[in-house]
Amino acid sequence: MASLTKLIIFIFIISPLCLSQLTLKSSAEPSDPPKPTPWPHQFHSILFMNYSGIIQMINLWYDWPNGRNFNIIQHQLGKLLYDLEWNNGTSFFYTLDSNRECSSAQLEVGILRPDWLDGANYLGQKHVNGFLCNVWEKVDFIWYYEDVVTKRPVLWVFYTGREAHVMTFEVGAALEDAKWQAPVYCFLKQNDSIANEQQQQQSQPVVGASHERLLGGGSGVLRGSTSMPL
Repeated sequence: MASLTKLIIFIFIISPLCLSQLTLKSSAEPSDPPKPTPWPHQFHSILFMNYSGIIQMINLWYDWPNGRNFNIIQHQLGKLLYDLEWNNGTSFFYTLDSNRECSSAQLEVGILRPDWLDGANYLGQKHVNGFLCNVWEKVDFIWYYEDVVTKRPVLWVFYTGREAHVMTFEVGAALEDAKWQAPVYCFLKQNDSIANEQQQQQSQPVVGASHERLLGGGSGVLRGSTSMPL
């Protein structure tokens, strides 16, 4: 009987120790690195951009189901620029003031896919802007910071040093269709540009890549956030 009692006591003592060792071993085993959360198919975000002291505020409307992306860019104490992008590669850059400025570009890439961060390299965690973030790097172009808790983006840093600080992130928000229409004068200028380009091609049969194609840079990653000038 005494031997049985000692055995029971021994089991009660050793079992928690074995369990703790198993727990430690399990936690020490390497796990797959976290992956960035895909973008929602529709959202609205307010971004504050900082590039060498040049400040901009961007209202970003992302609408994947309808193949469109809209950056409304307010330069500090300056111009309000509309950058409207479509999934067929067409982009319009215009103002709605009395100057009626507009330019267009036909890029080789469309808007970003919701899973555009797939394949990004995980760099670990870092505190930024008061948030603990998971950090990824994609093709040496962008460093992407995502809140560990909410999975919302917090900061984007581009290879140029330009920073995009995410102030709001409204999942499911959509801009009414009427706001997605470029002004009429954009299409008038677009026709003039096409005619001029055709004349240049007739006089110079061998030419390099057009300025419009070069604007895309082949990546199309957040091209609106680079705030192309008119």
